[in-house]
Amino acid sequence: MSLEPELLKHAFKKPFTLLYPFEKRETPKGFRGRIQYDMAKCIGCGLCARDCPSGAIEMIGKGKTAEFRVHLYMCTFCGQCVDSCPVSAISFTNEYEYASPDKSKLIFEFKRPIEAEKS
Repeated sequence: MSLEPELLKHAFKKPFTLLYPFEKRETPKGFRGRIQYDMAKCIGCGLCARDCPSGAIEMIGKGKTAEFRVHLYMCTFCGQCVDSCPVSAISFTNEYEYASPDKSKLIFEFKRPIEAEKS
């Protein structure tokens, strides 16, 4: 049979693919991973929650005391929240592994620093 010579030819070659999850490829520039809030910069205007087309961002409170809850299972990673933030308080991270059967593990909360609550 012609299968054995082909098998022997490729048996000792290095594989073309990465051994994921042990080896991970570096994410490219401009990659849209999970969003991250810089709550020290955030002015609490609510444009991110209002402009989110999938409704993945929930704003709790108003103004400088506002906190955010991001429902990652609803997020389409479109970047509209990043574009609409007037003070650039939202950015993308390089994180992309978010498989979970439990939706509560896909909810990220961003709370204000303690110093901002006293002011």
